[in-house]
Amino acid sequence: MRPATYLRHPVTAVLARWGRIPGIRTAKVTLAAVLSYIAADLLNTTAVPILAPLTAILVVQLTVYQTVAEGLQRVLSVLAGVLVAVGLATVVGLSWWSLGAVVAVSLVLGQILRLGPHTLEVPISAMLVLAVGGTAAPQAAAGRVYETLIGAAIGIGVNFAVAPPVHVATAGSAVAGLATRLADFLRSLVTELRAGWSRQAAENWLTAARGLSTSVLEADRSLMRAEQSAVLNPRGGEVRVAQPRLRTALTAIEYCTIVIRTLCREVFDRTFYLPPELETEAYPPEARLVLADVLEAAAAALDGVAAVAAGNEPLEVTRARVAEQLDELYRRRELLGRLLLVDPHADAAAWQQHGALLTAVDRLRIEIEAAVRPADQPWRPPSVTEGPRRAARRVVGAAEQTLPLVTDRSRQAVRRVMDVAAEAATEAAAHLANPDPRAVRPERRKAGAGPPVEQAAADAAAAALRAAADSMAEEDATKPPPRPRADGE
Repeated sequence: MRPATYLRHPVTAVLARWGRIPGIRTAKVTLAAVLSYIAADLLNTTAVPILAPLTAILVVQLTVYQTVAEGLQRVLSVLAGVLVAVGLATVVGLSWWSLGAVVAVSLVLGQILRLGPHTLEVPISAMLVLAVGGTAAPQAAAGRVYETLIGAAIGIGVNFAVAPPVHVATAGSAVAGLATRLADFLRSLVTELRAGWSRQAAENWLTAARGLSTSVLEADRSLMRAEQSAVLNPRGGEVRVAQPRLRTALTAIEYCTIVIRTLCREVFDRTFYLPPELETEAYPPEARLVLADVLEAAAAALDGVAAVAAGNEPLEVTRARVAEQLDELYRRRELLGRLLLVDPHADAAAWQQHGALLTAVDRLRIEIEAAVRPADQPWRPPSVTEGPRRAARRVVGAAEQTLPLVTDRSRQAVRRVMDVAAEAATEAAAHLANPDPRAVRPERRKAGAGPPVEQAAADAAAAALRAAADSMAEEDATKPPPRPRADGE
């Protein structure tokens, strides 16, 4: 058997096998934790830099994109908590009312920054800094930020460099398994049709057809996981090659499940509206056998769809085989149409139900053909900055709706703070997505610019401020002038 079509290079195949080793993630987490501790200890962030390996352990996820997202959210949560704590530590110490203020402000700030499950880390970081108290609070805050940055950076780097996982093989197996399940379902229905038919059998098959949707959801989750694994992944080309084929197949298979459910419903309706003594005569014996032949041809075509999704055979050969099976399906459907032909004036119900059954067969044939059709356009993973930008727009819109009584100047200040936070995450994510050292700005290479971690944080903040200012200026330029206030307003 040939290797899957998405493994086009021997080195890529070796890396894919490494990524599927059961202990590879354990080794990566351990390596990231050890390297983070060594780096933080060399930089002398704190006496016991345990926060750096802790962050690295929490950051390393199953995909590179999840690792980057986890790292950015954790850095933002720690930074927000430290800022809140330092702001209060310069004024008051730790008491019951300052603790309440820290928790409330931290939670609100975490919700504004859309930190999700990391929102609780904001008050935790703030309280840990406040617990130090006195003049040591700023130093403890700086050490906590530095260790978080070190752990996040090393965790992202390790997951990026050491066999970054792609889940395209798992997604292909899930889609192929779904197509195979539909084919097996149709074959079981064929066996029932050839053995006999009854109202109870029709109802049982309709109930079973309704349960096929859960398999579609599982396959869709597996494919979405593979799509996510291509983001920021140097091996993402494998997913880019396989995704159009898998997404096209899954979309068509999802419609096939709906059509099969409709087909079972039409068969059930035909027996349901007949008297009990005539339910076995819902379809003439010859028509019932031909219907079984039609569904058998559809099952064979779905086997071809499973082969296309698995990618274990040349696609041209598999698609040609599916086309032959669909031609056979069409010939058998034409024969079934002639056998089910009735006079609508003599039996209007049978004419309507037979027509609906034939329509379902036609739709099933069309969807199977669409499942193996080549994609029109190549697939590209979504931009890593798209999510933060959408979140920033939602936050700004919510702020404008919930703060209708503030002045224009205050509203602009709120929007500026939100834009700075969102654009800071965007800038950091874009920098991680393009780690080419030649892309570093010239001002970052100036001598005597301070410690690397502190300078990187300052540069990221400056870039975020410039981006926010440019965004505000552009918005103000395109904003229409305010409506003149009428008398009495």
